[in-house]
Amino acid sequence: MPTRNVAVLVGSLRRDSINRKLANALCKLAPPELNLQIVEIGDLPLYNQDLDANPPEPWRKFKDRIQAADAVLFVTPEYNRSVPGVLKNAIDVASRPYGHSAWNGKPGAVVTASPGNIGGFGANHHLRQMMVFLNVPMLQQPETYIGGADKLFDAQGELANDSTCSFLQNFMQTYAQWVERNAPR
Repeated sequence: MPTRNVAVLVGSLRRDSINRKLANALCKLAPPELNLQIVEIGDLPLYNQDLDANPPEPWRKFKDRIQAADAVLFVTPEYNRSVPGVLKNAIDVASRPYGHSAWNGKPGAVVTASPGNIGGFGANHHLRQMMVFLNVPMLQQPETYIGGADKLFDAQGELANDSTCSFLQNFMQTYAQWVERNAPR
C-alpha cells in the first residue's frame, strides 16, 4: 500500500486540549501507510464571501494543505451539541467558493472526545452531515465518541488507558483500509 497523507484538524484551540492530546495519540497509533499531519486552523480569518476573489494568505495556505492531502481526519470536542465555530470556519474556508471545494472526494473520519458521557455525539453527527454535502465519504464504523476523555491521559499528555488505546489502534487500522479503498487515484 502507498503511504497516504492525512490532514488532521483539531476542533479545539485550548492549550491543554483533550482533543489535541487525542490527535497526537492518533498520529502515534497510525499504521505506517498513513502519514498524519495536524493542520492548524486557529489563525484562519473568518470566512467572508466578499474575499473569495482575493483570499487572504492564511486561507490559501490552508486550502492548499487540504488539497494536497489524500484524506482528512477530524478530532473535535462538542460545543453546544455541534462543532466548534473555529472548525466550522475552517470547513467553510476550504470549501469555497462554491464548486471549488478542497474537501471533494477525500475519505474522512471523525473522532470526538469530551469529559462528558456522550463523548461529543452531537458534534460527530453534525460534522458527518456537513461532509455529506462536501462529498467526503466518511468512515461509518467504528463510530468514535470518547467519553470521560479528561481521565485518559497522563501528566505528560500521553494516552494512558489500555482499552482506549486498543480501541483507537483498531480504529486507525480500519481508517487506513477506508482511506485506501476511497482515496482518489
